Amino acid sequence: MEMTDSMAVSVTALDAQRQRLNVISSNLANAQSTHTPGGGPYKRRDVVFQSTPVASPFQKAFRQVSTGPGAHALDGVKVLRVQEDRRPGQVIYDPRHPDADKKGFVKMPNINVMEEMVNMMGASRSYEANVQAINATRTMWNKALEIGR
Repeated sequence: MEMTDSMAVSVTALDAQRQRLNVISSNLANAQSTHTPGGGPYKRRDVVFQSTPVASPFQKAFRQVSTGPGAHALDGVKVLRVQEDRRPGQVIYDPRHPDADKKGFVKMPNINVMEEMVNMMGASRSYEANVQAINATRTMWNKALEIGR
């Protein structure tokens, strides 16, 4: 594995976690939004990831030939899509709420603030781990340059 490959894996993960943090932030900001332009309460969104190659097809083929069959190609990660969570939200009784129906019930977003905070901490920790991996790779590059002098 080349050092640039490890850097590329971490960079793809940084971008994916940044997008995940943005989606989580949007969920938290809309945790009480009972009316959207499309009508109805805000729907929680979630990020779906997919592995993505960081090497060119030639590099992958060369690596498999040089290391033998069954060699694992190095993959990064990307956001495949952002999808709405289909879980239903709570229905509360608040006849004074502007979005209450005729019986006084309000459909709330399907967002659990505690769950979103846990997701935010996980995404943040993943982001930090990838920053540390990039810094470790940079340190290895510097040491290799020092040895080469």
